[in-house]
Amino acid sequence: MTTSRAATDPALRVLTWDVMASGGYETCWAEPGADTLRARGRAVGLTPEPYWISYTLETGEGFVTRRLTVTAETAARTRTLDLRRDDAGRWTADGERLPEVDGALDCDLGLCPLTNTMPVLRHRMHRERGEREFLMAWVSVPDLTVRASRQTYTHLARTGGGGGRVRYASGTFRSDLDLDADGFVLDYPGLARRLTAR
Repeated sequence: MTTSRAATDPALRVLTWDVMASGGYETCWAEPGADTLRARGRAVGLTPEPYWISYTLETGEGFVTRRLTVTAETAARTRTLDLRRDDAGRWTADGERLPEVDGALDCDLGLCPLTNTMPVLRHRMHRERGEREFLMAWVSVPDLTVRASRQTYTHLARTGGGGGRVRYASGTFRSDLDLDADGFVLDYPGLARRLTAR
């Protein structure tokens, strides 16, 4: 008889989303600590073209990104990305410097609701009033191009079970995210909705 790790490790969260924005799904295994987050996940999508990706994420203290590795496969090709942030706040992609995102604390993997979690947890945005502006190292899917992205998170309300509602804004895009007590996305209108086992 095999026992699943999720059943034996209470810190491990298994999260699955219906990602409407891509016409696909994502599942990740997340290990939140008191001040850190590790995760690995896989996703499939149809938009902007059929693809599948796998990723691993590691943060340091304060939920600050240390490393994101991504593999994306389409019918035409396979791409990989090794995105890293050092202790001085400098970013590299596959060893090449990315000065346009220097100083950013977080990566943001496109079409991935998991990567909204780090800034929320760092500033307790799902539980405490406030508005924060961030510079993100945003990764486009499936081409894995890294760009600087300015984003704003605003606490809107506490919700049942210790969760909260947070408004995400970037450019002209706005969406009000529902988050659980651990800061993980339950509902991201226009992008994804979490699924539960029946």
